Amino acid sequence: MYLVGAGPGDPGLITVHGLEVLRASDVVVYDRLVHPGLLREARPSVERIFAGKYPHGLPGAQHEINTLLIDRALAGLMVVRLKGGDPFVFGRGGEECEALRAAGIRFEIVPGVTSAVAVPAYAGIPVTHRHYASAFAVVTGHECRGDSDLDWSALARLPVLVILMGHRTLPETCRCLLAQGARPSTPAAVVSGGTLPHQRTVTGTLATIAGLTVMVGLGPPSILIVGEVVRLRAALQWFEPDNGQGALSHALSDDPTAEEERYVCP
Repeated sequence: MYLVGAGPGDPGLITVHGLEVLRASDVVVYDRLVHPGLLREARPSVERIFAGKYPHGLPGAQHEINTLLIDRALAGLMVVRLKGGDPFVFGRGGEECEALRAAGIRFEIVPGVTSAVAVPAYAGIPVTHRHYASAFAVVTGHECRGDSDLDWSALARLPVLVILMGHRTLPETCRCLLAQGARPSTPAAVVSGGTLPHQRTVTGTLATIAGLTVMVGLGPPSILIVGEVVRLRAALQWFEPDNGQGALSHALSDDPTAEEERYVCP
């Protein structure tokens, strides 16, 4: 049994070992954020099972996914659980491994490239830099709430903050950071469709980024990056051609498909 990180979106960013086990699999249980090009790497005879989760509902509860993995593995099949990004970065990989261990099933983790560092890199934003930031934190956009156990006052003081899965809660997240003492002028960026041909980025400040994101029409999935390192995008952006508007750059394929536009992962 293998839990494999598929990477942040671009199918070329899966690891060599991840691709090896995918090509050798009997069953692939894949998430919503896995690029369809990777599924074509599996053998035609492979059983492909969609087990993705959606922001406002999911086809199957986590315990049902766990049961599915266990049943296929106990049948003697080589099962690959293909998860967007990295299995252990907000991917519930730990929960699935606990269920497998309890069922007596041996497993291997094949780490993946996480969007927390890959998507900023594709936007020309290093998450660390000797002159700007020696630390960064990664959180989800679901956590800026009254019942969160995170210390948002401490997070607001960090030099770089990367927020995943936070498109819907972007205004709330910005208000939360400002309320905890972050400077309104702190540079911020939102990257949509990261690492894919239609990637688009908007930059502004913590006070303006939510409004700018709506104004230019960026949609999910997206990533928020907050910190002085965002200033480096002007010099380091390499993946998206500049459209002359300064705050917004974009790269669109000649014929992007609706299917492709779903993908960018933790």
